[in-house]
Order: sequence, then C-alpha cells, then structure tokens
Amino acid sequence: MKRFLQIIAILFLSFNLQAQNSQKAKALLDEVSAKVKSYSNISIDFKYATTNTKDNLNQESKGTVVMQGNKYVLNFMGVTKIFDGKKIYNIVPEDEEISISKFDESKDDSVTPSKMLTFFNSGYKYSWDITQNVRGRKIQYIKLVPTNSKDDRKEILLGIDVNTKHIYNLLELRKDGSKTTITVNSFKTNQPLSKNQFTFAESKYPNYYINKLDWSIGENSWPIHFNNFFTDVFNGFCDPFFYFYFTNGLAFYSWTGG
Repeated sequence: MKRFLQIIAILFLSFNLQAQNSQKAKALLDEVSAKVKSYSNISIDFKYATTNTKDNLNQESKGTVVMQGNKYVLNFMGVTKIFDGKKIYNIVPEDEEISISKFDESKDDSVTPSKMLTFFNSGYKYSWDITQNVRGRKIQYIKLVPTNSKDDRKEILLGIDVNTKHIYNLLELRKDGSKTTITVNSFKTNQPLSKNQFTFAESKYPNYYINKLDWSIGENSWPIHFNNFFTDVFNGFCDPFFYFYFTNGLAFYSWTGG
C-alpha cells in the first residue's frame, strides 16, 4: 500500500508540474503577443535555412519584410509581395509579370506576416523547455506541439529573449525529418515610413504583364492556412518551401512556398 501511495503521489506531482509549466509558457507567449501588438510598424531582415537529409536538401536565402498592421511589403528570392490592406500584388522582375488578387479578410485562416508574429496563440499545446545563454542574452525556449494530428509539423521550438520579450529564433521540425530555421539579422520598430510604403504603383512597371485575378485569397483560393502557417505565405517564391525562424529581436515565422 505504501508503494502504491508513493506512485500516486509521484504521478500527481508530475501532472501538477506539467500544468504549471504549460501555464508559464502561455504567460510568456502572451507577453510576446502584447509586445508585438504595441509596435506601430516592424521592419525585419531575415535569413532562412532548411535542411532535409533524406532528400539531400540544404537551402539558405535572405529576405526583408516591412509591416504596419496587416499591410506589408515582403522581398524574398527576387520576388516582391505587397499587401495594401485590400489586394495582394506579386511582382516578379525576372518574368516581368505581376499578379493582383483580392484579399478576403472574412476568412479567419487568411495569413499575413503580422499574424504570423502571433501564430502561437491557438492550435498548439505549450510546454516550458530549455534555457540558453546566447551572447549574454537569456533565451527561454517554448515547445509548441500542434493539436491537429494531421499537421505535418512535429514540433516548434520558439526562443524568446526573456528581457525584451522578443522572439529570438524559431526552429520547426517536421514529421518527414526536415528542419527549418529563421534568423532575424535586423529587427527595427516604429520606423518613419513613406506614405506610399504599401502602395502599388503600376506606372513603375510599364513593360510588365499584369494578371488581375478575380478570386479572393482565403481558404479556397491562394493556399494560405493557419494550420500550416509557414507553409503557404511564400507560395510562388520557391519550391519546395520555406519557413521562418527568428533571432535578434522579434521573430517571425517559418514560411514555405509550394
């Protein structure tokens, strides 16, 4: 009986500690969300890397993104993507082609870079993970496990600067063994922006073919879904994909293009 009671006590203690760790993780993530939302605009220079030993894949690239509310200008792999709050403009200089599509904000799963800064608010189980000292910065890792069993992501490790409450980095591990990281080389906030920062000027592209699409970005159109949050944001940029991993300030996302 004594042995039985000891086992019950250990199980109860373990369950209690897990609950406390989950609450601590959620509280820290809430602080990160509040910090992100406090900025009037965010400018990020990032590097992404993805590896998959099975497919002998090892890719790296750099990009930039400027965000203000839901508006953004994203430059990645030679393509510029502009969202002015109503439409998405994909500009491909190599092909001298521009595609324009409407954005349907009524779709709850429509993704923008700004939303991806707080992607962790739903759809995940949280747990307190390791703490690391990175060049004098205390980085606390939170493990995120998707609640959807059909999700092809195994887990995400989100590194958060304990002092600034900014995401330092993000590591995404997928069930197929691939790994993606995003590193933020520069993270700036509340910068002076041009009033035309998020305005598409057709006159700048006199020789470009412009394809005006009549469908809206949402669940049944451009493949952007929160349950694969980084899988689709950069659709059209590269194949097979690209994700996000932050360091140095606010982090970001893991993105993939199909």
